[in-house]
Amino acid sequence: MGGNNFSEDGPNDGRENGAASRVWRNVRLATLKEGETRLGTIEKGAILIRDGRIVFAGGEADLPDTSGAEAIDLEGRWVTPGLVDCHTHIVYGGNRAREFEMRLEGASYEEIARAGGGIVSSVNATRALSVDELVAVALPRLDTLLSEGVTTIEVKSGYGLSVESELKMLRAARKLGEVRPVRVVTSYLGAHATPADYRGRNGDYITDVVLPGLSQAHAEGLVDAVDGFCEGIAFSTAEISRVFDLAKSLGIPMKLHAEQLSNLGGAKLAASYGALSADHVEYLDEDGVKAMVASGTVAVLLPGAFYAIHEKQKPPVQALRDAGVPIAIATDCNPGTSPLTSMLLTMNMAATLFGLTVEECVAGATREGARALGLLSETGTLEAGKSADFAIWDVESLAELVYRIGFNPLHAHVFKGKRFNR
Repeated sequence: MGGNNFSEDGPNDGRENGAASRVWRNVRLATLKEGETRLGTIEKGAILIRDGRIVFAGGEADLPDTSGAEAIDLEGRWVTPGLVDCHTHIVYGGNRAREFEMRLEGASYEEIARAGGGIVSSVNATRALSVDELVAVALPRLDTLLSEGVTTIEVKSGYGLSVESELKMLRAARKLGEVRPVRVVTSYLGAHATPADYRGRNGDYITDVVLPGLSQAHAEGLVDAVDGFCEGIAFSTAEISRVFDLAKSLGIPMKLHAEQLSNLGGAKLAASYGALSADHVEYLDEDGVKAMVASGTVAVLLPGAFYAIHEKQKPPVQALRDAGVPIAIATDCNPGTSPLTSMLLTMNMAATLFGLTVEECVAGATREGARALGLLSETGTLEAGKSADFAIWDVESLAELVYRIGFNPLHAHVFKGKRFNR
């Protein structure tokens, strides 16, 4: 599967009496624990882990018994939860650099899509690759994200648009989690676009491809969530409802690309199904906000796509804040509208383009990203009982993670208790 830039720490894993344990001392912690102010920061902190899980994360003076644990001095470095990229399309073939040129020449996203470009243009290149080839082309993108402290990533299908090709993408996504130190969450996105042979027949495509593909993906254990693209150039709320009805019957959580280019009521629909998240949401209205807060649906903001396609309508950040809707951020890494493989740059974009605060950006890239994947009980904060997933930073303040552009201050990252150097 090719090389990578990560080397696991040495042979001493702190095993004593059958328990693998480490204590990380002299740490400046941002626990992200809910209900805490200032991201749950602790200036003189420590983390004790055993068998890949956090036993203690708090003030060093309050450490429990650490006998038998390997001690590591982090020399005052900052530690946050591992970053969570909760919306990506990193498994695909080919690229869409030509469409980038077309946008520079004045073509809109809708014009490119209606001319046969956009999502559909990635389909042939993706269908032509095997599972192993899809893994190979995705690894450089994944490795770049891991080198910035990502420990959990969501990966969507959606560039196959046939039953077998969608399943192939999901198999490749699963394999990424086997060959790299990262937690991979898969989303079935059969309702991403209508392939050329079904043009004008969305309903038939859902009947013939999307629904049977979802059933088979579920039967093979390949799908963790179901997604769709609710937009004028994609699928209506009625069409998405058919997909969500099947997902609900199978017990699969739902997510939705909603209100990116217009307001079709996708976020309200997603909330009505108790969806984990509604993503993009630039055209989200008051009714959609109210529905999301009532259902606990997370708003996932994707500044990379906003930037890349020169969008003008910003998501209603203040309305989301006022209502108490959780806000996550993600790269939306994809070949056409957000060829972005940096959560650090995503944080900067969320601040500079959307006006998020430093605390909102850090929380959006950790705790709220985990919430948007239904994983908050497992990761996203530094608390006893959770997976030992965290990032170690060479920064003087957490604001540097958001402020800098094109600079990576990661010292190392830890996934399930194992430390990996850049």
